[in-house]
Amino acid sequence: METPSAGAADLETVARVVGAVRANIERVIEGKPDVVHAALVVLLAEGHLLIEDVPGVGKTMLSKAMARSIDCSVRRIQFTPDLLPSDVTGVSVFNQNTREFEFRPGGVFANIVVGDEINRASPKTQSALLECMEERQVTVDNTTYQLETPFMVIATQNPIEMEGTYALPEAQRDRFMARVSVGYPVEAAEIAMLDTHTDRRPLDDLEPVTDAGEVRKLSGIVGQVYVSPAIQQYVVALVGATRRSDDLVLGASPRATLHLVRAAKAHAAIQGRDYVVPDDVQLLAGPVLAHRLVPSVEATMSGRSTTAVLESVLAGVPVPAPQAPGGAGAPVGRRRA
Repeated sequence: METPSAGAADLETVARVVGAVRANIERVIEGKPDVVHAALVVLLAEGHLLIEDVPGVGKTMLSKAMARSIDCSVRRIQFTPDLLPSDVTGVSVFNQNTREFEFRPGGVFANIVVGDEINRASPKTQSALLECMEERQVTVDNTTYQLETPFMVIATQNPIEMEGTYALPEAQRDRFMARVSVGYPVEAAEIAMLDTHTDRRPLDDLEPVTDAGEVRKLSGIVGQVYVSPAIQQYVVALVGATRRSDDLVLGASPRATLHLVRAAKAHAAIQGRDYVVPDDVQLLAGPVLAHRLVPSVEATMSGRSTTAVLESVLAGVPVPAPQAPGGAGAPVGRRRA
């Protein structure tokens, strides 16, 4: 049975809600439309977002602004070297009155979990997020607890060259749908920041513009976006090329293939389309794939970053030629009539 396509009314709902959330976030984070867009794509695609950059550029501000824009449960976990896995997942405590163990939920029991400076905690504590990020559940003392939907982890981290950081394990990085960098603001945005952030905190004035139920509805609409066989083959070929590249010792995983397709569907829906085109895949290949790749020693010694390697891999994979299943000139990704 073919999945029903997203209708025009559904896509209008996506545009309305995304526009409201974007406007809300940009009241706090100015001059970074691409970063805000990537965060919204990950939200609708039911993924997790990793924000990596140097201190002071607004990583935590972005994650908190996004969390406050949605009327849902939000928890913040400050990752520090002494943070324990039980602080993240929860712990069973013996109740003297009832003479039974009671489970006290940890920081991950929320719709949006803001993990601040995730790579300042030990790898043991970081690994406490593995199960909840992939399976939307937590297992403590042989008991499994389901997490509510939507569930999204927005984690910030400093570059691993910074003092007091631990590199995220490959398994942890692979669970993040996308990684973005905020970057320094342009001069005009930094001047505007001085006007808006020195005498007050714009974050305190943010009010929710949507709720968890509507986010679940939008995710359902995104799931109905059509991905043609040609686009599917293109994504598989692109991910496969990273595994064969001599410049990489670790290519993208099958999970990366799924994440890239889901992100492309979310981007297409935000653009008002009920089908994915190659441009959607190419636009998101960097944020979705780059952080999962490990460059070879030769590539590192020659100064080639994973982003540069990925760009060369992307350029070497043929883009699907336009087809016309529903008529001459129809876009390659459009559903057959």
